[in-house]
Amino acid sequence: MRYLLPSLVLVALAAMLMLRGYVHSEILADHRVRPPAATDQVPRHILEGGPVIDARGTEAARSIDIPDRKLVLTFDDGPDPEWTPKVLDELKRYNAHGVFFVTGTMASRYPALVKRMVDEGHEIGLHTFNHPDLSYQTRSRIDWELTQNQLALAGAAGIRSSLFRPPYSSFADAMDNKSWPVTQYIGSRGYITVLDSLDSEDWKRPGVDAIIKGVTPEGHEGSIVLMHDSGGDRSQTVAALGRYLPEMQKRGFTFANLTEALGAPSAHTPVAGVELWKGKAWVAAVALSDNLTGVLVAGLAVIGFLVISRFGLMLILSFAHARKVRRRDFRWGPEVTEPVTVLVPAYNERECIANTVNSLMASDHPVEVIVVDDGSTDGTADIVEALWLPNVHVVRQQNGGKPAALNNGIAHASHDIVVMMDGDT
Repeated sequence: MRYLLPSLVLVALAAMLMLRGYVHSEILADHRVRPPAATDQVPRHILEGGPVIDARGTEAARSIDIPDRKLVLTFDDGPDPEWTPKVLDELKRYNAHGVFFVTGTMASRYPALVKRMVDEGHEIGLHTFNHPDLSYQTRSRIDWELTQNQLALAGAAGIRSSLFRPPYSSFADAMDNKSWPVTQYIGSRGYITVLDSLDSEDWKRPGVDAIIKGVTPEGHEGSIVLMHDSGGDRSQTVAALGRYLPEMQKRGFTFANLTEALGAPSAHTPVAGVELWKGKAWVAAVALSDNLTGVLVAGLAVIGFLVISRFGLMLILSFAHARKVRRRDFRWGPEVTEPVTVLVPAYNERECIANTVNSLMASDHPVEVIVVDDGSTDGTADIVEALWLPNVHVVRQQNGGKPAALNNGIAHASHDIVVMMDGDT
């Protein structure tokens, strides 16, 4: 039973570290990106259609455009603890709404930001959990990515969402024979696929002017605008929003959620009961794993500092000691001339006991050797007695362990200075 608690602690610790690695995309992540493929299997009306694809149900997939004078701002890869709050502040400043396509990894780690998005009237969409290219994944992996993403949303804001944006997606005309089957399968799972019409390419950090130019529509054409609130330095994105939002509003555009722009019911569905508590438990477990890892890192840093400091101190002291003992006038202390008793506890040391005793008796210091035979069964004591060496005595006892053997030897010691050593030295 004494091993049970440490074993459970180690298993729990390993589980927390594995969870952290999973949530931080350090394990089970797939960072492959498929190159463009042929498009002959994609319906023409999809390639030439709008940025919203509804492949739900048994009917043919529909392509949906955004109405004129409507701009749907979308932000991918968040939430980010530094940049998402600044993006939300800009949207709030100009009374604009948008859609945040969050990854499960980030939503699990920063649930308060997801809650703020919902509370401030923005719409949430799924962007998978670990951000893999789904054209490489099996259907079971796709289901897993969606389920885990929904679990994070449930724990963070108590909702599910029917909006989905595939990682590494682009415009509708970029749909190909590899990504189209994924879109169809996503639709069969009840999701609307949301692509984009205008790409800011803010991930390149091209400058505020270039970002604004990339997302400015022609005339009054409605569009879905792609931006990012995570994945690196998004200061240019935040600065661009401060100019872009009021300029477009002056031109008569409104910034709405996707379902608001389309006049459709909200994409959010409240969750309750078991699903809600599973989500909360998940978010709590992720927070615990992050905090625990932080404690471990801090502890290892302290231990590492102490170990290095100890090593450095030993080096300094060893140099000082070496210099000290090399001096001509150095002495270890007053010369010891008193005789010494050497205690040798021995248990089944037949192979080496004779060499040990002979080595001790070769000393030029007056010594008494007491070999305490601790119940040996190989004739150790007999070998010592057969040496017939002066000042070498054998004390026999039943097996009682080394501490008992040493205590017994001390009781038989003739001198005040006692040296203790193993029989196989």
